[in-house]
Amino acid sequence: MSLNTQEWREETLAIIDELLADGSNPEAEYEIEHHFASQDFDQLEKAAVDLFKAGYEVTDAEEMELDDGATILCFDAITQRPLKVEAIMGDIDAMLPIVAKHGVEYDGWGTYFQE
Repeated sequence: MSLNTQEWREETLAIIDELLADGSNPEAEYEIEHHFASQDFDQLEKAAVDLFKAGYEVTDAEEMELDDGATILCFDAITQRPLKVEAIMGDIDAMLPIVAKHGVEYDGWGTYFQE
């Protein structure tokens, strides 16, 4: 999913609005999982190393099957952040050049409901 920064900002705002509308705690710290994918393990690994060097916790790569039966490799880079657009966009803005450098797809972010 290749979106520009403004589209990621709009997506981020929509996710935050949905969580808050569902009653998630606006004051909590959230574990934000940024998702990355590629069909090339070497590219994915290089992106993971650069994200780790940039201070992000990275998960091990996993293989996933897509709806069309193709397989893709993916991992997450994890941060602890308040549920604020600027905080999350700061991470996205830092991650997008790394993604572009290694030809890896940034596939958005997610988090969990907080009481």
